[in-house]
Amino acid sequence: MTKENFKQAIVEAHHRLENLLQLASLAVEQSIEEDYPIELLQQAITEISISLEELHQQNEELIITRNLVEAEHQRYHDLFNFAPDGYLVTDFTGIIQEANYAAANLLNVRQSYLIGKPMPVFVHQTERHKFRQIMLQLQLQRQIKTEELRFFHNQGSIDFPAELTAIAVEDSQGKTVSLRWLFRDISDRHQTEQKIREQAALLDITTDAMIVQDLDNQILFWNQGAEKMYGWKVQEAQGSNAWKLLSKETSPLLWTALKTVVERGMWQGELHKFTKDGKELIIASRWTLMLDAVGLPKSILIIDTDITEKKQLEIQLLRSQRLESLGTLASGITHDLNNILTPMMTIAQLLPLKYPDLDDISLQMLKILETNAKRGGDLVRQILSFTRGSERKPTIVLVTQLIEDIKQIVQQTFPKLIEINTDIPQNIGIVVADSTELHQVLMNLAVNARDAMPNGGKLSISATKLFIDENYARMHIGATVNSYVRITVADTGVGIHPEILDRIFDPFFTTKEVGKGTGLGLSTLMGIINSHGGFVEVASQVGIGTKFQVYLPSKEGSTSQVIDEIELPTGQGELILVADDEVAITQITKTTLEMYNYKVLTAQNGIEALALYNQYKDEIRLVLIDMMMPLMDGETAIRTLQIINPQVQIIAMSGLATAEALVQTKGIGIQGFLAKPFTANQLLNFIQKIFHQNQFTGLFK
Repeated sequence: MTKENFKQAIVEAHHRLENLLQLASLAVEQSIEEDYPIELLQQAITEISISLEELHQQNEELIITRNLVEAEHQRYHDLFNFAPDGYLVTDFTGIIQEANYAAANLLNVRQSYLIGKPMPVFVHQTERHKFRQIMLQLQLQRQIKTEELRFFHNQGSIDFPAELTAIAVEDSQGKTVSLRWLFRDISDRHQTEQKIREQAALLDITTDAMIVQDLDNQILFWNQGAEKMYGWKVQEAQGSNAWKLLSKETSPLLWTALKTVVERGMWQGELHKFTKDGKELIIASRWTLMLDAVGLPKSILIIDTDITEKKQLEIQLLRSQRLESLGTLASGITHDLNNILTPMMTIAQLLPLKYPDLDDISLQMLKILETNAKRGGDLVRQILSFTRGSERKPTIVLVTQLIEDIKQIVQQTFPKLIEINTDIPQNIGIVVADSTELHQVLMNLAVNARDAMPNGGKLSISATKLFIDENYARMHIGATVNSYVRITVADTGVGIHPEILDRIFDPFFTTKEVGKGTGLGLSTLMGIINSHGGFVEVASQVGIGTKFQVYLPSKEGSTSQVIDEIELPTGQGELILVADDEVAITQITKTTLEMYNYKVLTAQNGIEALALYNQYKDEIRLVLIDMMMPLMDGETAIRTLQIINPQVQIIAMSGLATAEALVQTKGIGIQGFLAKPFTANQLLNFIQKIFHQNQFTGLFK
């Protein structure tokens, strides 16, 4: 029952009582019969009973209503007090009138302590100006949705960031009567946001590219690693199609990756992607499927790692391993090759001596045989030098003769469509270098020129002498103030593109097809020239041709070729034991020594050598023995000979690389080492040197 209904019921009860009083007065005045007052009394009692019943009913309804109001008030009080967020009610000046339990708990004080306190007391002093701005905003707009404010109370030892919501309450005249404030501690949120920022910073610090794209390949996230790797800024990348941005064409592998990651949740493999400036990268890519709240595919997280350099190193390692295998193979066949070349060289030298009446053509043919045998030995040594390393043999090199040799080779072997021209002044001078290595340098340049002219062209080889001064030396890396011989190899071929011109000297860099070039030629060339104190320059134009200029320090001296006609040394009938498993070697060595007044015994292996030495040990003056023989190798035979006669004179021979053979013979007490292939001159002079040393030593015994 409402308050208005209760008042109406009371008015009606009073009205009925007044009617009874009027009836009673009327009865007295008219003096009606005796029983009339009784009826009137009964009627009055009835009316009073009805009124009392209505009052009782209305009173019960009031009690029920009051209980409901009290229950609602208690419910409101409970909600107010035990709400998870802090709740304050202030007047329009900010004085706290009500405070719930959560507010007191957040501020670490009693609820009663808050009542009557100005709310700014609990705001951090650095943000009180902001609080005043919020108060002003409430006066104007009547409410604020969300603001961040830092709460502080020294006695309560609290200091935390809060999310604040407020509203102004007005009376019926529109006047602000109170302000209601709702606030919550957002310290955890700040910590979470800080962790997210730190994780985002880590995402940006990483060198890997981290990309999030939707299922339609639209880029949603692009970290700084992706910026650095691919060159596209975040603003340029986000919203773009990843496949179009990073691939020149959609490869089947991309479709396979997308299908696999959707079906299995992840995929990883190698992809070729392109940077903003068109550079191709080899990428190790890892894809992970991201799901939404209901477990449906939402996006794909992609982590890309640039493995371009790693792949190049792997390729270089494989090439190095192939070179190492080549070195092992070359080492294995060197001994046999040198055994083949040694008789050729020796015979070519001995025949003119044995038959002095040979015609000029025969002598020229023998000279060609000797020269090519020497070159064959040099090439074997060159291969070993490249694959395993051996000592350089610098000699006086006639530049004129060097270029003439190259000219003869290219004229005989290059296609006839290539025109070959040379221009070498006779007084060009000499250089001190390893002739085989310089031969390799010029042949490499000539072959590259040939490959650059598949349809023919012009190959020019020229040389000139010049002096480099300080100004020129400062502007050219590797140059010093000195006299140089400049050898120029130029072609009219396809030329070299400017973008790769700076890389042509890098190891393993080649523009040739797989199997047609190792990428080692120019890097080896650069190493050879630098080791000789020289430098290289290159100029090229696409479609016009290329010009290489090799600068070598020159030496003063005669440029005319001096023919060495010194008479070879002869023996005095000394007995020499020659042990080698190659019959050609023993025969030609025996013939050479016998022609120069030596006596010779030959053996085909170590066992035969020991038997012959044991038989003629008092007569044998010198043992010439190969290090690699069947049944018993040279080292074992040498040690056994030294047991038989500690004073035995031994020269070891080997067709292996000189440095390797020297290591093999080190510490076994021999008198010398002779590398195959050797000439008659080298053989006779070496033997004479040993005998001379023995005679000199004997004078002081």
